[in-house]
Amino acid sequence: MSIWLLILSVAAVTFLLRASFIVFANPQRFPHAFRQALTFVPPAVLAAIVVPGLVMPEGVLDVSLANPRLIAGLVAIAAATRLRHPLAPIAVGLPLLWCLQWAMR
Repeated sequence: MSIWLLILSVAAVTFLLRASFIVFANPQRFPHAFRQALTFVPPAVLAAIVVPGLVMPEGVLDVSLANPRLIAGLVAIAAATRLRHPLAPIAVGLPLLWCLQWAMR
């Protein structure tokens, strides 16, 4: 029973900390530099999620041209920056990844 009480307590504290930032904080009162820095959080989080999957597909660092995920990922990044459409990296990168995986078997 004490483990469940501990789990619920930690969950409540975590929820209250996150909710207090959203409910009680006024974003207009944040310093300008802090608001500017917050704009870089989503790309940094996305990069932290995506990059290990591209350069470590089997759990081992592989930054060679024999890594189809890295090649497709770089092409998808180029398509995203060139076309500026949210579906462009998926429409370009995923078929390329499938073709590269088929060709490199």
